[in-house]
Amino acid sequence: MSAAGCASPLVDSRLIAAHLLHTDVGTLFFHDEVPEGFWELVHRRATREPLQWILGEAPFGPLTLTVGPGVFIPRPETELLADWAVQCSVNAGGSYADLCTGSGAIAAYISHYRPQARVVAAEKSREAARYARLNGVGRLWVGDVLDTPVCVSALDPEGRGLDVVVSNPPYVPETAEVDPEVRADPHEAVFAGEDGMSFIPQLARTAFALLRHGGYFGVEHDDSTQATVCGALTAAGFTDVRPLADFAGKPRFVTCRRP
Repeated sequence: MSAAGCASPLVDSRLIAAHLLHTDVGTLFFHDEVPEGFWELVHRRATREPLQWILGEAPFGPLTLTVGPGVFIPRPETELLADWAVQCSVNAGGSYADLCTGSGAIAAYISHYRPQARVVAAEKSREAARYARLNGVGRLWVGDVLDTPVCVSALDPEGRGLDVVVSNPPYVPETAEVDPEVRADPHEAVFAGEDGMSFIPQLARTAFALLRHGGYFGVEHDDSTQATVCGALTAAGFTDVRPLADFAGKPRFVTCRRP
């Protein structure tokens, strides 16, 4: 796997072994056998097949999500956005929408920490929506979040307005150089035009329409587009626009509020 360019071959090998032995990495010391099927899975990883596909799961905060071909693999940095959503609600319950939910990662994370909250989610891909349901997302609308009137009607039929809207949408520029593991994700879940901004401006208008007055919106974006994203949110009518960094200190999120 090292020769193939995998970023963490030793860690990946240990995770594969632990998966096959139905144990955790910390107890591998007590196993002296090579589990059946180990080398086959190592070979698959050496082809740069995502480790999460091989294991059939991906960690996300306290959760273990079911994933596979056809759904975007949640990344650790998105946990920061999910945690922001949990923390910014002013009451124990609240109402949330996760737009472009994919595997249901953010929606499931919010539901885990806010069990009394009303959490709805939207996803255009039927295959991704299947994974979201497997991961416990019950209030799920399958449709295009860029169709603002239809999306608002589906997610907030009573027109009360939601407290928090959050999204990890497609945002990578088509011309960006990315790892093979990223290329394995569904193209429409990753890339958003030549500059990575073909999705977020209209997404912001949908989020604005979904929110109550004083509600919050948080969105993940490419590290090259933060200033443009801030401008798009301001143009959509949001105030208190604040850029945030990820674990590595890269510009990765913008949060804002409907006045």
